[in-house]
Amino acid sequence: MRAYGRRHRRWSRRNPQPLLLLPDEPLFVVALATIGRVLFRYRSGLAPFAAGLALAVAGLFLHHAHPELWPVVALVAASAAMALGLRIRRTAERVYAATTTTVAGGWLATATAVGPTTKPLPTVLALAVVVLSLPWWAHRRRRARVRVDRVIHAWPDLAENIGLDGSRIMSAVVDTWGWRGRVKLRAGQSVADVVARVPAIESALGTRPGAVRVEQDPAHAGRCTMRVLAVDPHAGAIPWQGPTARSLADPIDIGVFEDATTVRIPLLRRHALIGGTTDSGKSGVLNVILGNLVACPDVVLWGIDLKGGMELRPWAACLGRLATTPDEATQLLADAVAVLEARAHAASHDNTRVWEPTPESPALVIVIDEYAELADTAPAAVGHAESVARRGRALAVDLLAATQRPTQKAMGGGALRSQMSIRVCLRVRERRDVDLILDKGMLSAGWHAHTLDAPGKFYVLADGHNQPRRARAYLVTDEHVRETAARYANTRPDLDTLSQAAIDQPPRALDPAPSPPSDPEQALLAALNLAPENGLTIPELIDATGMRRTWVYDRLQALAAAGNARQVSRGRWHA
Repeated sequence: MRAYGRRHRRWSRRNPQPLLLLPDEPLFVVALATIGRVLFRYRSGLAPFAAGLALAVAGLFLHHAHPELWPVVALVAASAAMALGLRIRRTAERVYAATTTTVAGGWLATATAVGPTTKPLPTVLALAVVVLSLPWWAHRRRRARVRVDRVIHAWPDLAENIGLDGSRIMSAVVDTWGWRGRVKLRAGQSVADVVARVPAIESALGTRPGAVRVEQDPAHAGRCTMRVLAVDPHAGAIPWQGPTARSLADPIDIGVFEDATTVRIPLLRRHALIGGTTDSGKSGVLNVILGNLVACPDVVLWGIDLKGGMELRPWAACLGRLATTPDEATQLLADAVAVLEARAHAASHDNTRVWEPTPESPALVIVIDEYAELADTAPAAVGHAESVARRGRALAVDLLAATQRPTQKAMGGGALRSQMSIRVCLRVRERRDVDLILDKGMLSAGWHAHTLDAPGKFYVLADGHNQPRRARAYLVTDEHVRETAARYANTRPDLDTLSQAAIDQPPRALDPAPSPPSDPEQALLAALNLAPENGLTIPELIDATGMRRTWVYDRLQALAAAGNARQVSRGRWHA
């Protein structure tokens, strides 16, 4: 008997029985409140009947008060119908709005003149309400609003089940692809908690996997925007409409976000990294950027493609140089270093801080396809690329690198990657690759590039793009590439005289001392004593001493403090 009692108590706790509570209010008040709740819950579906009732009341009032105003009512109705026809974009919605406004305005003008009870006006109003209600009830956006209202009311229970108890949806808006809501979190909760529970939210809402997006509210740490997509806006490819930039200073349009806004990134004095696995769409993003850069008369393009030029050769007519072997790539990057050093020397004499690109003095953008291959086959080129990345931005010598996986080894221990202020991450195979391409901690912050499900879909991290918003790049076909390259091939600029002279001047080798000292300290002093008037660069001093860069910097600072060395200009030293 005691065992039965225990089982009964456990069953009662798990299955509580409903209790009938008798209210203190009169039954009429309770019934009225119940009817009010039902009407409020189904207010969207009952909207046509409410509109018909309001129309009848308005007609009755106008007929008794101002029957002579029926022409004004007709004119206002016609103007409203025309305004709605011009304002609404979708054809079906435009026709429905114009028809409804015309019928309602015509009936109200007639009721104002002869009275709403005059036959057959009541019958016409009833038939109009019924007929015009059918498209209203069938409209998907109205049904979506009803579903969203139900989600808002059920959210407290859903939030408790998924571990976000205390949060609430403050407001929601239905759009073409789904809906988005502003979520207020409980004190102590953060957007990271919401991002970590996105799969649970999708399960609670009954959506498809990958349908929920979460964005931080920039004005409040305890609020976020949750976007739920019923239809993927990027299910199909987006054709490229041609270049939009006419100068390197213009932002470049590379694709479209899920809310139909354009993805625009500025490339002037910025290095860019494009990462993604095979068949993720790296070449497509690269072609979009190149298609815009070739239309800019203030930029010279150099290319490195160690796959025999397979990716960049279609743009060869618009490229100043194209390297397809490791030796050519090393020489090209060495020449880029010579260009930036010549520009730095000129800027120091002119007392200017930045190089302003013009058609006569254009910027230099070096495009590297598959940077990891360059690091494996031409390790000497990596040092030159790092030098360009560190010093080239102010001098308008920029890098645009694409790679499948920017590992620590491929990116020079992260020194090069840290200089990339624009990062485009397409689909990756492993979750950890998100942090390799974008930055540490981005995966946990909601940048889920491993869930991208189509070529060309990407995340972008740049100035003005610090939220994990999915986008899709424009589709650039081979025909687009051929037409664009042929169109701008004859308008491409040449390097300025200063930069070209730095490339044409043969590299000056250090004059060897009669008996090279084995001591690196003596080698450093000898190199500084034999340096020309404009001094020696740090790479040249590294070659002369055989020591690491940090050692050379430390010894130069010590020699400068002792009065035995001086810095002639930025990066150049003399005894």
